[in-house]
Amino acid sequence: MPNNPSPDHPAGVGVLDPEVIDQTDLDSPWVVLVWNDPINLVSYVCATLQRVFGYPKDKAMTMTMQVHNEGRAVVANGAKEKCEMDVSRLHEHGLWATMQQDR
Repeated sequence: MPNNPSPDHPAGVGVLDPEVIDQTDLDSPWVVLVWNDPINLVSYVCATLQRVFGYPKDKAMTMTMQVHNEGRAVVANGAKEKCEMDVSRLHEHGLWATMQQDR
């Protein structure tokens, strides 16, 4: 941030320009990604997505095959706190999962 002298302050003493946070950045949803790994079987990843998120088998298998074929898949989205919990739950089941803001 620039330190700009102002007529209200003695020379050499400035006022910091305030940072403005774009509210849309705070409101942007987050996504949870599951990454392909050399350890977990397709059947295990599918069963884990069913168990953790309650997805039907066909939806869980579609996501699992995306992980297998493309290296990753978005498996959930929502508020930051919810996604943090989802990532933690996936880690507990041994899956490689991360989260990022969906822009």
